[in-house]
Formats: sequence, C-alpha cells, structure tokens
Amino acid sequence: MINIEIKRNGTENSMGVLRRFTKKVQGSGILPRVRSLRYNQRDLSHYKTKMKTLKSIRRKLEILELIKLGKMQEKTSRFSK
Repeated sequence: MINIEIKRNGTENSMGVLRRFTKKVQGSGILPRVRSLRYNQRDLSHYKTKMKTLKSIRRKLEILELIKLGKMQEKTSRFSK
C-alpha cells in the first residue's frame, strides 16, 4: 500500500494543501487500483463450485420430470412465432 504524506508549507492555505494532495494521489495511481478491486469477488472453492453444479443439474432434471408429467409447460423462445 502506498502512503502519501503532504506537509503544509509556511504560508500555504488549506486549499493549496488539498490541491497538492489530490494531485499527488492522482499521480500515484492509487484510485484506479482501488476502483478495480472494488467489485472483484473471490473465486469459489472447488467444493462450492461442485455443489452449485450438482444443484443446477438436479433442478434441470426436476424440471424435465415436471414437463413430462404435464405439470409444467415447456419453455419457449420469446421470439418464436
């Protein structure tokens, strides 16, 4: 992690210090890196991905069974005539 430190010069007002700080932050590249990490998610473990896949397979088989029994209509495309 990069730490940015700005010290106030003798006659500098607070707006000048803030301006120098924002320039230094923009130049260091901290913000693009933080924004890129903001919405990243961890990869699921092997066990979790396996359980998720098995659950979707079970659900698909259950839907096919309900379609065969006539308790559920087969899904049709939105654009078919």
